[in-house]
Parts: sequence; structure tokens; C-alpha cells
Amino acid sequence: MTKRLLVASIALAMSGTAYAQAPAPDNLEKLSSFQSTGTTEFTVIEQGGDYAEGIKKTLERIKLPDGFKIGLYAIVPDARHIAVGPQGVVTFVGTRKDKVWAVTDRNKDRVADEVKDFAPSLRFAIPNGPCFSSDGFLYIAEQNRVLVFPAAEFFYESPDVAAFNVVKQGDLIPPAEESYNHTARVCKIGPDGKLYISLGQPFNVAPEDKLDLYREVGIGGIIRINTDGTGREVYTYGVRNSVGHDFHPVTGELWWTDNQVDGMGDDIPPGEINRQTAAGQHFGHPWYGGGDVRTNEYAGQEVPYDVVMPAVETVAHAADLGMSFYTGKMFPAKYKNAIFSAQHGSWNRTTPVGARVMVTFIDDEGNATTEPFAEGWIDENEEYLGRPVDVAQLRDGSIIVSDDLAGALYRIWYEGN
Repeated sequence: MTKRLLVASIALAMSGTAYAQAPAPDNLEKLSSFQSTGTTEFTVIEQGGDYAEGIKKTLERIKLPDGFKIGLYAIVPDARHIAVGPQGVVTFVGTRKDKVWAVTDRNKDRVADEVKDFAPSLRFAIPNGPCFSSDGFLYIAEQNRVLVFPAAEFFYESPDVAAFNVVKQGDLIPPAEESYNHTARVCKIGPDGKLYISLGQPFNVAPEDKLDLYREVGIGGIIRINTDGTGREVYTYGVRNSVGHDFHPVTGELWWTDNQVDGMGDDIPPGEINRQTAAGQHFGHPWYGGGDVRTNEYAGQEVPYDVVMPAVETVAHAADLGMSFYTGKMFPAKYKNAIFSAQHGSWNRTTPVGARVMVTFIDDEGNATTEPFAEGWIDENEEYLGRPVDVAQLRDGSIIVSDDLAGALYRIWYEGN
């Protein structure tokens, strides 16, 4: 369905006329036809109490550059990737479970007043990746489906919302390739108006007998499609498991993080932040484990593609995930068009690293350097107090950071020296 047709169908629904769509699983068929499902209850998350106070205590230890502050924005269980509504009404937060959360700051004091589940009449499956178009269409990339919610900031107050297939269940990847591993999708609308979706491959190192299939469908890559689901193509090849991408505000180039091969030791291979300058470029997996480090499984083999090396190599096993270019006016000028990204933290390392927010500065030639921006979620006992996942920008120019361990969103703002 085209965006124009969706807008028209919304208008028809508001005037009492329903627009039907082909049958779909769970309640999607009813919602696509603007019919009630009978669902009445939300899951509402308590925002105060001892749990919130404990998180605030943790935030006292977070180190930031001079002039920056951090505070608790919302309690959001299993908080993963973030989509801030373009109207500034509501922020949607995905999870790796079966919930998408709607986070509302009703009095605009920059602390959420309400957190409740979005579209509770639907059954989501790993709805990790919400993203917005600039004109208010919310897309949610699940494990093996992509849905669109026109006027999400209008309908979210109701358990029933206007919802449509973009990619129907079972068509994002072949069902036989569904996995519990590397299945958290992310999405963004590109400068070309197309929807870009990452498809992590499920193995530590992709085996040879899967490579042809994966190349064809875009597993271990980033695909792009029209927002009505047509025109699918593989935009990026040679990706192990990217869980964060965004487009440079000036050049329009796609930048993305990648999690690299485990089991090669504490200090190799490096993580990656990649810069893509053209469709169809290849970034090395499975021949490279990260940077120019060859994988054991493909060592000595000739690499059959021209490989683009990362723009930035990050510390091994820090798990670089969500990222966002900064376009706000609140922060000092040096942060304009810089990347803020989340390091989730390591599991495959003797001493843990990561669990912090990084900032990447890019010069006029595209050269990039990365440094810590907010850190302190690993304590003196080498215990995780939080694990950042994604970074997004609010309309006032502050940023919010999701944490799926603490189950929270944090807000970082600038007050000056």
C-alpha cells in the first residue's frame, strides 16, 4: 500500500468508512480494516518508587564532559531502540521480547509521565526496531515482519491502532532462517525516502553453505525497500550483525555499527563503525572478523570482493549498537553532525569493556575519531550497572539513551560550564 493510499484510508476511517487489507496474522487484519478487536487493557509501568531511586543513584556515578548532565527519563522494561515522534508527542521504544512501549512526557518537564504498551491488541515478535518517517508514519521491524502505523502519535492512546503490513510475516527472511541469535532488526528512513533494515546473520561466522542464500536475500547485510514494501534490494553486503545505522545529515551517506566475531581472544577483532558511500559495497564478513583481522574459518582463502574497511575501529567486544547523528542546537558546536552511539558491553572478554555512550567526530574529508562521552555503568567490581543500547535526539536538542539491563531511558542535556 502506498503512503498516499494509507493517508486516504485514515481519512476514510475517521469519517466512518473502513478500508480493507488482505488477511494477516493475529489482529492485524482487523486493525487494517479499522475494526475493533475488543482489547481494552494496557500494561502501564510505574515511574516512581524504590526502583527509580536506585537507577538515579547509579546515574550519580556517570562521567560526562563538563557542562553535561544526566537524569532518569523513564522506566521502560527491556528498552532497546528508540523512535521519537516527529510531533514530539510520544516516543516509541522497542524490545527483544513482545512489547513496544509508548513513552509520554505530558507536561514537558523532560521526564516521562506515562509508559504503557503500544498496540496491545497485536502480537509482536522481537519488535526491536521502530523508526519514524518525517511525516509521522511509524515503522516497526520485527524478527520477520515489518509493520507501518500511520498517525501513530494520534492513535497510540487507544489499544486499537491503524496498522498495515509493509513486509508480511515470513517475507523479511526465509522462515527456515529465523533464529534466536542476531535477530534484533533496526530501521531508518533514508534521504531517498526508502526504508533501510538491517538483517544480522545468525552465526558467529557465517558458514559457506549459507553464503549464496544470504547474499541473495540480504541476511548479513542491510536491505532497502520502498515504504509500501516494493522494490526490495540489498544495499550493504558483508555485515556480521549491525544493530545501529543512520544517515549523515550533510552527505546523506549511510553509517552503521557492526558487532564482530567472538572467540578470537580478548583484544581482537575490533568492533566497527562503517561509512558506506555507494550501494552494493562489501564490508568483509565472513572473511574478516573485524577490521583487517581474518577469521579462522576463512583464513588463507582469497576474498572474492573488494572490501571496504571500517571508518573507525572500536575496542574489541564492546558491542557497538544504536547510533544517531546529532543535529540539535543544545550541545556545543563541536558536536554538530557527530555520531552518538551506544556500547552495550562485552560478554566474550576476561575484563568487561563498553557499557557507555561514545561520540564520533567526522572531519570534512570523512575521517572519523571516536571517544567516550558518558561512562560509568561498569563498577569497581566489574559488574554491569547498566547496558546502553540506543541513542536518539529529543526536539529540545537533548539526547535519550536506552538501557535494556536497567530497563530505562536516560536523558542527557547541556547546561554549560
